[in-house]
Amino acid sequence: MTIPPLSEEQLQAARRAATAARRRRAEIKAELREGRLTLAEVIELAGGDDVVAHTKVVDVLKSLPRVGEKRAAEVMERLDIATNRRLRGLGPHQIAGLRNEFPGADRGNLG
Repeated sequence: MTIPPLSEEQLQAARRAATAARRRRAEIKAELREGRLTLAEVIELAGGDDVVAHTKVVDVLKSLPRVGEKRAAEVMERLDIATNRRLRGLGPHQIAGLRNEFPGADRGNLG
């Protein structure tokens, strides 16, 4: 399947949309890091916000306080979450597992 050529206006609109999506993801991760949002709230946001829904789970986990690359990978492996999984693709058992793994993930108070 070939991508149809886009006009200059269409390219500019696509660039603006991509920039807005990157900013939104960065805002969500910053709010998580600062404790203004909880993991549960971000998961709920993913249900109605397409940009949040397309955020990778590993990036969300690494945005939590005291969760780095290693702990995020361990949690994802234990909960059988693929490394390239996005929030929208999480199943109910995986969501429950994340909530159990980070029960104190409210306002930056991780257990």
